Amino acid sequence: MSRDPEASSKTLPKTLPEAIPRSKPGSIPDAIPGKVDVVIIGGGAAGLMCAITAGQRGRSVLLVDHANKIGKKILMSGGGRCNFTNRQVEPTNFLSRNPHFCKSALSRYTQWDFIALVDQHAVPYHEKTLGQLFCDNKAQDILQLLVAEAQSAGVDIRTRCEVTNIKAREEGGFSLATSLGMVTAESLVIASGGLSIPTMGASGFGYQVARDFGLQVLPTSAGLVPFTLSEKELAVFAPLSGTAVDVRVSCNGQSFSEAMLFTHRGLSGPAILQISSYWQAGDVIEIDLLPNLNLADYLKNMRRQRPKAELRTLLAELFTKKLAQCFCELWCESRAINQFNDNELDALAQQLYHWQVKPNGTEGYRTAEVTLGGVDTDELSSKTLEAKKQAGLYFIGEVVDVTGHLGGFNFQWAWASGYAAGSYV
Repeated sequence: MSRDPEASSKTLPKTLPEAIPRSKPGSIPDAIPGKVDVVIIGGGAAGLMCAITAGQRGRSVLLVDHANKIGKKILMSGGGRCNFTNRQVEPTNFLSRNPHFCKSALSRYTQWDFIALVDQHAVPYHEKTLGQLFCDNKAQDILQLLVAEAQSAGVDIRTRCEVTNIKAREEGGFSLATSLGMVTAESLVIASGGLSIPTMGASGFGYQVARDFGLQVLPTSAGLVPFTLSEKELAVFAPLSGTAVDVRVSCNGQSFSEAMLFTHRGLSGPAILQISSYWQAGDVIEIDLLPNLNLADYLKNMRRQRPKAELRTLLAELFTKKLAQCFCELWCESRAINQFNDNELDALAQQLYHWQVKPNGTEGYRTAEVTLGGVDTDELSSKTLEAKKQAGLYFIGEVVDVTGHLGGFNFQWAWASGYAAGSYV
């Protein structure tokens, strides 16, 4: 793949194939080649990037995926427009037991490298808040870009291919039994992802491969996921479902300032998804409902200017009528603002700045955008992503214990880790 942003554009496929075609529709699929240099298991962002990079080095690459199509999570990401990276990528945007592990890969394939690839393929995109980059049209543009690069690099992509057995060979490399036949390879890359969104085919396959080869797998949990609330709390907040408010939410020393959304199950929105990756069961989260306003001073000023105005009316000018009504019912009976003394207004302001919520749980892997935990980074080379205990075995992307913040960071880890491994397999 060219890293030159001025490189000429390539023509994208008009339609996205389920795989690079090897047989006519309806016919029995051709058997996979018996021997290749590299087998990559997983046709997501990391696997495709690894395949492209290895193929461009002249390696013969077979990429297999058990699903009927590659790149399903790419297609659904970013509301169908794919938040493919972020302009402001830093190691602090990633969670891992070893916070330094991601630095090597991220420094060798940066957001600017992927942006140059997007520009090369003339994919239109735009920047949203906080450096987030989205396709102008559809996420399919990114997947088509990757398919075009894979085709150019000679990558053999096979879908509906189940891997049923993996063995290390005495003479080196690996032997794999698949639903499309046997194959041997010098290098094996696990890019099978995590447990998030099982309806898209997510499974613990990669973790089991790691364990089978003696690698430690850290406990996993759902990340970037909405919170659920107790039935008692839901009864109070049910009328607010669909209401969004800009907040600052904090937990365990981390804070995020973005939108929060009330749902029929609990709380969601970017701020909540971000903090969920730092939350543990039983923790309380603190929500500042007015992070950019000195509410006490504002209300005291309103008491002078509009003494007969109802508190609910004044709060509705800051939030919505429904939110203002709910907050008054919870924390302070609404009456004319001139009937509140300074202490009462100060107390109300503190309540809105420090709203304590104890989530009942999360919506789990069903709606989680990522999986926290995974293959322990201590088991892998940070330079190559190769397993220290098994030559030729690599783990990349979400299956590894590196999880990005919301905003394109998980895609950037996929591109970077895929490129790192693809440069050595």
